[in-house]
Amino acid sequence: MSLRKTLFCSTLVILLSACATYKPSKTDDICHIFSGEIEWYEAARESQHDWGTPIYVLMAIMHQESRFVADAQPDRDWLLGFIPLPRKSSAYGYAQAQDPAWNDYMKQTDSWGADRDDFEDAIDFIGWYTDGSQKRLNLSKWDTFAQYLAYHEGRGGYARKTYNKKPWLIGVAKKVSRRAVTYNKQLKNCQSRLDNDVDSWF
Repeated sequence: MSLRKTLFCSTLVILLSACATYKPSKTDDICHIFSGEIEWYEAARESQHDWGTPIYVLMAIMHQESRFVADAQPDRDWLLGFIPLPRKSSAYGYAQAQDPAWNDYMKQTDSWGADRDDFEDAIDFIGWYTDGSQKRLNLSKWDTFAQYLAYHEGRGGYARKTYNKKPWLIGVAKKVSRRAVTYNKQLKNCQSRLDNDVDSWF
């Protein structure tokens, strides 16, 4: 292979690698997640710093919403088995943010270039949303159970206690809360190393 072809192929591999979307293979282990993509930890740490919501709460909510899939969307029904019908909601991306909430986020934070399939923007959105829920509903940012209910139902729905008519949602919120506890315990074992990696790299 000529030198020109070798350089072209090498450059192509680097570009393709840079464009590849990271997807953790072990979503139950927060240390594994962040070790596989240190920029995710840096973004989560920044969101915690800006909005005050613990990293493990942010990540537990994101896990429930998308399992860390960048382009996650709600399922859609099909007419006659092959004609796609509209999706049930406009939720999209890591945080499953719907259009109205995402537009409010971009407006209030002046983040007009933010993308829902960008981890840094999505984790910042969750921080922003939980901060708003604390201010409007007086929900502790450490109360994963209540924060998730407000996240899922919207703040107005939470205030109206719409979740009381959804026993399945109460179960999901409890699961998210348990995951936050697990993530918190795991993070204590690797946070110092992650901080060192971020500070030395950046």
